[in-house]
Amino acid sequence: MYQPEIYAIVLSFMIVSMLCWGSWANTLKLCPKFRFQLFYWDYVIGLFVGACVWGMTLGSFGSSGRSFLADIAQASFRNSLLAIVGGAIFNIANLLLVAAIDIAGLAVAFPIGIGLALIVGAVSSYMISPKGNPLLLFGGIALVVAAIVFDAIAYRLREENRAAMSRRGILISLVAGVLMGCFYPFVSAAMIGVGAIGPYAAVMFFVLGVGACAIPFNWLLMRRPLDGREPVSIKGYLQAPWTIHVWGILGGAIWCTGAVLNFVASEAHIVGPAVSYSIGQGATMISACWGVFVWQEFSAAPSRSRVFLAWMFVLFLSGLTAIAVAPLFS
Repeated sequence: MYQPEIYAIVLSFMIVSMLCWGSWANTLKLCPKFRFQLFYWDYVIGLFVGACVWGMTLGSFGSSGRSFLADIAQASFRNSLLAIVGGAIFNIANLLLVAAIDIAGLAVAFPIGIGLALIVGAVSSYMISPKGNPLLLFGGIALVVAAIVFDAIAYRLREENRAAMSRRGILISLVAGVLMGCFYPFVSAAMIGVGAIGPYAAVMFFVLGVGACAIPFNWLLMRRPLDGREPVSIKGYLQAPWTIHVWGILGGAIWCTGAVLNFVASEAHIVGPAVSYSIGQGATMISACWGVFVWQEFSAAPSRSRVFLAWMFVLFLSGLTAIAVAPLFS
């Protein structure tokens, strides 16, 4: 398998991961009349397609470790189960996050949900594999916490006439963030120690966990939607035009690409999972940019709301910069 060790290449992997994780949700925005519960079935298909493509390409060439298929064949029950559990936790978190996007928009759900996930995931991953300067790493995380607070204030000012929906969007984002921060340590644990699996095999087991969990959990959300709308029928999925399905599959493939590059970067000796995960969760910045500048989610917001939003961007950028340089000052 291919495993870069030069920090410049590893950093580029983490940056592309951030771009993928922060951009995939645009495919949901491009299907405005397609309920997110139906969109999610295509998203899971896209995850599986992405895992297979990257496993059979980057995962099967190079001089580091075992090839993709050989790695899957030798995987122990413990390590494969850890990656599968990580995928199941991610699936629940991601479904809640997509619901929050549907209610509150990209510029709000991502900064709150993924920002909180960054804190939980970075701290727990650092405990498993302590790499990177802790002052820079946790100082950057503290700035991200401040950015989350500013974003929540901006959202509250924007939604002052819809208080009930505002509270629901923020609450779902917070729950999604806690769960989203919990999946990464399971995947990291699967890739270290005796019988560890490589990042490409870890992604495949992870995706299997997502798919296995999506069947009952997404079906439940179809029957009892969190946004208060009417239940969703599978008939709507079968009747959707093929272009709608393409967007969902593309969204899953984009997220999976980010996951592959992030897991590979976390295996680099100088980086470690805490730094790789933290930079990847800079997806918050990317998604907020999409929401604010492309989808115009704050175009009608009061000026005070946009001031807090501007400070959110400054704090996020400062925090991510500190996290990015943390490995250079270990």
